[in-house]
Amino acid sequence: MRRTEPKNPENEEPSIGNACKMIITIDGPSGVGKSTVSKTVAQKLGLTYLDTGAMYRAVALQVKRNGTDIDNEHELEEILDGCDISVGTDENNEPVFMLNRENVTGEIRTPEISRLSSDVATKRAVRMKLVEIQREIGAGGNILAEGRDMGTYVFPDADYKFYLDASADERVKRRLKQLRAAGGNMSPEEVKNELEIRDRQDMERSESPLHPASNAVIIDTTNLLADEVINKIIKVVQG
Repeated sequence: MRRTEPKNPENEEPSIGNACKMIITIDGPSGVGKSTVSKTVAQKLGLTYLDTGAMYRAVALQVKRNGTDIDNEHELEEILDGCDISVGTDENNEPVFMLNRENVTGEIRTPEISRLSSDVATKRAVRMKLVEIQREIGAGGNILAEGRDMGTYVFPDADYKFYLDASADERVKRRLKQLRAAGGNMSPEEVKNELEIRDRQDMERSESPLHPASNAVIIDTTNLLADEVINKIIKVVQG
């Protein structure tokens, strides 16, 4: 398994990010607006955006394709050894995820892979391998890492840590909007059930469970527009 570090936009004026090698983490459950906020904050601060959830999705896709039993440690380790994941950006500076040199950016966003990635993420072997890659990417700083355990486990010494949350109803509404934009047709009840299951898995797993870091800035996004959340984060970082 390998990685290729994403690049900043060619014409992006580096701000405080490039000047002081900072690391920012943004954690939180599904449906709170992490991706939209994280991508924009990274762009505005001149930082590389690292979507760690997509890395778990890529492993989940490989598991599905190979019919791997994720409870079989030997099979799982074989998958990880032969799983070539690289992360980059396209001409519009949007993240691109490659699995064994195949662009799987769209394929890893399906509800099925989303559910499977949550199962895969509970496995110690998977987390150890991906955390190793994530820390390699973060070694030089200048990154904004989005995920579920970035501030608590992967980058405990990050310069700034944020944890986004939202009400259950708002999260369901946002997730439905995402799915329908991608052509999905799940009902609100199905989405609510999926989120509840994923929350339990993320919060109760033995390996780096989801919770706010003790020194994280917690932002309830329920009644906030994305731009409002973005501005709050940038205000904290810029002081």
